[in-house]
Amino acid sequence: MKHDRAWIATHIPHQGDMCLLDAVLRFDEQHIVCVTNSHRQAPHPLAHAGRLGAAAGIEYAAQAMAVHGAVLSGGGPGRGGYLTSVRDARWTTDRLDDIDGPLEVEAQRLSGDDNNVLYAFSVRAQGKELLSGRTTVILRADH
Repeated sequence: MKHDRAWIATHIPHQGDMCLLDAVLRFDEQHIVCVTNSHRQAPHPLAHAGRLGAAAGIEYAAQAMAVHGAVLSGGGPGRGGYLTSVRDARWTTDRLDDIDGPLEVEAQRLSGDDNNVLYAFSVRAQGKELLSGRTTVILRADH
């Protein structure tokens, strides 16, 4: 199955310009890697004063986590959830919109159950890590 932008947009709540990921490169039960060029779009929905700050990479990672849930559900709708914490966030750049080439967004499920999931994430370009950290996601009970 091809997991391109059109597939992603039908499986996560983010639509239009807020659907930030272009494709899934690979995934397994514990981890997913997505790719995107949306960080260079102008205007960008997460930009402030014409700049896309590095912290916006957390939203890219959150969307990769949502896509991970969708692909693991066999292509059905994912359960959806909310980021409740971000820990150990580190970045090596101030902004993403001036990065040449695509971004690779990786999320690795570290632990979890039916109610919450802990992920580690990283955003890279050209083999260089730009942003990393960990997040906790509370899964919605209504899905």
